[in-house]
Formats: sequence, C-alpha cells, structure tokens
Amino acid sequence: MPKMGESITEGTIINWLISEGDTFEEGDIILEVATDKVDNEVSAPASGTLKEILFQAKAVVPVGEVMAILEVSNEKKTKSDVISTERGTSDEKSQPKKKKQKPTKQPSSSFSTSNSNTFFSPLIISIAKEQHISFEELARIPATGHDNRLRKSDLFQYIEDGRPYKFAQPIAEKDPTAYRIPQLQLDKGKGKVIEMDRMRQMIADHMVYSKHTSPHVTAYVEADLTNMVNWRNANKVAFQKKYGERLTFTPLFVEAVAKAVKDFPNINASVDGNNIIVKEDINIGMATALPSGNLIVPVVKNADTKDLKTIACNVNELAGKARENKLAADDIKGSTFTISNVGTFGSVMGTPIINQPEVAILALGIIKKRPEVITTDKGDEIAIRSMMYLSLSFDHRVVDGFLGGSFVRRVADYFEQFDINRKI
Repeated sequence: MPKMGESITEGTIINWLISEGDTFEEGDIILEVATDKVDNEVSAPASGTLKEILFQAKAVVPVGEVMAILEVSNEKKTKSDVISTERGTSDEKSQPKKKKQKPTKQPSSSFSTSNSNTFFSPLIISIAKEQHISFEELARIPATGHDNRLRKSDLFQYIEDGRPYKFAQPIAEKDPTAYRIPQLQLDKGKGKVIEMDRMRQMIADHMVYSKHTSPHVTAYVEADLTNMVNWRNANKVAFQKKYGERLTFTPLFVEAVAKAVKDFPNINASVDGNNIIVKEDINIGMATALPSGNLIVPVVKNADTKDLKTIACNVNELAGKARENKLAADDIKGSTFTISNVGTFGSVMGTPIINQPEVAILALGIIKKRPEVITTDKGDEIAIRSMMYLSLSFDHRVVDGFLGGSFVRRVADYFEQFDINRKI
C-alpha cells in the first residue's frame, strides 16, 4: 500500500483492475485505492504478472503492507519485488508461530475485564497494529504481568486462541440517571431502497460524530454587500482578461474570512482532550458539492498570506478538480476553518455542522436585493441594497457567545467595508 499523503496511514481497496495470472506493463493501472474522500489509482512498478492477491476489494490495508505478489519480467528488482519476496521473513518476525488450531470455548457475547491497567508498551502496541487489534480489544485480554500489565506472551496466546473477545461487549452497571435512546419501532415506509455509497457513509458518520462531540450553537448576522457586489460586477471582465482567472464571490469571501480569523485567532482551533490547539496556519476549507451530490472540502492553504489573484487561482483550480473528481489527498487536508456557501443553492441561511476537528463553520446565504433603511447626508432613506445572512455554528465547549458573535460580526464588517475603489 503506497503512502498517498503525510497523514494517511491506511487505504481501502476499491477494485482490482487485473486478476491473478494477468500480465501487465510498467505504468499500467492495476488497482484503485480510496483514502479518506479521495480515490487514487496505483500503477505497476514494472512489467510482469500478478501472481497472488493478498487483500480483496473493500479491505482496509495499512500503508506499507504488501497487497499482492508480483512477478516482474525484467532482471532488475524493484522495491515492490523486494518487499514481496521478503514478506515471509518479516511476517515470521512480527507474527506468532501458528500451531494446529485447538477447539476453543465459544466466547460469551459479554465479558468482565480483569485487565484494568490500560498502559501498553510500545512492543504491545506495535504487535496490535500489525494484527489490527484496537486498544479496546487489548483491554479485554487477561494480563499476567507485574501490576496487571499485558505481556507479549499474553497477547500471542490471545491471538493463538482465535481472539475470543474480538466482538465482546463489556458489562457495565446501569446508571439510573443516564439518558438512553428509546428503541422505537418506527414505520420507515416503503419505496425505492438506495444503498449509501462509500463517501455518503463517511459523510454520515462524520456528521453524526460532529453533532455528538461538539455542542453546536449558531449565531446570525446580516451584511450589506452592495459595495462588494458592485465592485465585482464592474471588474470581473477586466480581472479575467488581466489574470486569466474567473472572479467569483468565493475568493472575496475567503479573503475577508481569513482577515477575520487573523483578528480572532481562537476561532482557528481544535480540541484535544482538555487542551485547545490554536493553529498557526490559516487554511480555509470550502464545502463543495461533487457531481454525485456528495460534499467535499477542498482547502485554500495559508489564505491570509495570499493576494486576491492567488486566492482566485486556488479557488478555481480546486473547484475544477472537484467537478472532475480529480482532487488529491493534499487538496482536502489541513483545513482549520470552513465556509459553506449555501446561497449557491438559493438558501437564505443555514445552520451548518462543524467540520471536525475544527471549532466553527460559517454558512453564507444568498445575496438578495431588498429595500433597506440607510442613513445618508439627507437623513434616513429607503434604498435597494444587496443583503446576505451569515450563520456561524461554533463549538460551545471552547467558543463562547462573545467570541462567536464578535467573529461573525467582524466578517460582516469586512464585507460591508469593501473598498469600491479597489484596483485589480
């Protein structure tokens, strides 16, 4: 499994494009791999034959793990060839020696954990990673070491026994004050059944996790974008002619939001247990709809350091890649604050769900002309203005109303105070 990004530790095999026994040429695409929300094609390192597939479609494979054995046709050994030929040696070191399987007792569906010590040595963690054993499962293994520590022999014996507590559920005392989800037998109705695709399942999990993790509060303000709208309409043709880039509203929004984030750095944060990590970089994510209808968040990196031309170039490039399903792993990672332009779909406003592990997300509604009371030299007058509602959802664990309200108001101020005489 190749490494396809700094933070990527595993990939999911989508599909093998060749079968065992098939021949291929160097550079041919032999399988498709998914990491997070991006699909990647893996090419053959050399010409040869596919001898054996070790992981089938839908398998989750750690980076660096051997996925298949290839027989190359040239004499020069490739890196993949060396890995595959040495697989047996490395596996013998990392895995316990297999003996003839003994009949084991059928484990109960629940258990009481005797291993209360949840400290695990680096060796135990290393073996657990190789065997895909979670920390929760490690805690279920009976330990014989000093102070109830889990020993290597305990772990190997557990693996040899067939991992009897792999799917066991802990027995917990009922808390009479705890809230429990009622098991309601709801009538879900009849109709066409559509199975969620992989990306939709990931989005669903991410959204439920975010609502479960962060207590969401939403603050609203409205902004007068008349100056920004008039300037953009007057300069979009000249901007494209001068720089070769379309000037949409998104670069203007990204520019203003980055300035506001710089004014209120604590909005540019994430939560790590009892710690708040205030990010040094200001990377603005843009919630974008794919042709399939799913959402993805490409990222404008270091938006606060870029001029409007560069931001426009980044935005157009990322939007184009999203439409063509060509976003790479690096294009969608590293976001520190996200905006969602719900006005694109005609929505007046929205209550967005925070893009974890961030602590806030800004929704921008439709820009709509309506009569507003404005103050002029002549006094109060009614004028046609281009107005927008802004909605900021924030994590109330670490963002209080003052910070959330002040930040979204500052964004609106930057929109309203746009320089109508600005040069492109």
